[in-house]
Amino acid sequence: MVLSEQPNDICILRLSAIGDVCHAVSAVQAIQKHYPKAKITWVIGKVEATLLDGLLGVRFVIFDKKQGKTAYQGLRQTFKNKQFDVLLHMQVAFRANLAASCIPAKVKIGFDWHRAKEAHSLFISQRIEKQQDAHVLEGFMGFAQAIGVPSYEPQWQLPVTDLDRKAAVQYLEGLKKVVVIAPAASGPERNWLPERYAVVARYAHNQGFSIVLTGGPTELEQRLVADIMKHVDFPVLNLVAKTSLKQLLCVLEQASLVIAPDTGPAHMAVTVGTPVIGLYAHSNPARTGPYLYQNYIVEVYHQNLQQQYGKSAEQLPWGRRVKGANLMEQITTESVIAMFDRVVMEQKLI
Repeated sequence: MVLSEQPNDICILRLSAIGDVCHAVSAVQAIQKHYPKAKITWVIGKVEATLLDGLLGVRFVIFDKKQGKTAYQGLRQTFKNKQFDVLLHMQVAFRANLAASCIPAKVKIGFDWHRAKEAHSLFISQRIEKQQDAHVLEGFMGFAQAIGVPSYEPQWQLPVTDLDRKAAVQYLEGLKKVVVIAPAASGPERNWLPERYAVVARYAHNQGFSIVLTGGPTELEQRLVADIMKHVDFPVLNLVAKTSLKQLLCVLEQASLVIAPDTGPAHMAVTVGTPVIGLYAHSNPARTGPYLYQNYIVEVYHQNLQQQYGKSAEQLPWGRRVKGANLMEQITTESVIAMFDRVVMEQKLI
């Protein structure tokens, strides 16, 4: 359904995660281009806000889920005596649905029936059009189109400062043809084996590339990178827990190539035009993979989907996930190295 009147005061609700807010930025900036005079407020998660802080023309209201009930009370207080023309409710998680109840708007637009989960339908008044086999980013496009924005090619202008760029330059000083490995996803079952990352890193090193490992400060990420480092006997720059998200974005921008599982930095790299080799086993990369680099995905998702359900992705509800603690082990070093060679050739990295 398309909004009948031009909106002048728009609220975006997308709390998490890093990759998803990167997808949402392209929709927000398309809205800004089509409605340059519209005011935009974005209710966003605390960590995600550190990446997007300074986004031109957007007021951020931070929702810190760790505050529990206080976070919802804060939203109600922030929007007391306020009514938006439209709320674009871009997240079906129950905490986001509760947050939507705290945001007054004339119209609340949410996902179509097929994607409306966790009581999402109770917190919206209109829906975006149903999309066939859509990528997450294309789902967000649907919200822009629902308020009259014509079809567009996604673009991104994420905010970074000169200090962020300078920090990245200093980190990478003396390195040429940087390959960034961002090895950690949100859960350990989605991570590739550390010794296999090391084999691919060694191969890239032997081809004249500099290897950089990136990640956040969590125990999972630091432990995974420590395990990778046990298997390398050549120079590797370890930036895990050393960069801010904005500095990481600048590092990714300077890289020649990124290798990553289903994780935020893979999508951050897309926003700055750096090719990504995505490693996928549990979720359909056509839905959640690096949007501009679908041809560079190494995946075992479809074979596991067929094994577990006896059907193809086309025969099952879109986005159906597969389960298993060791599925990533099915991705071989040979397949990733072959994709590395392909990307190097097609992107003319040598």
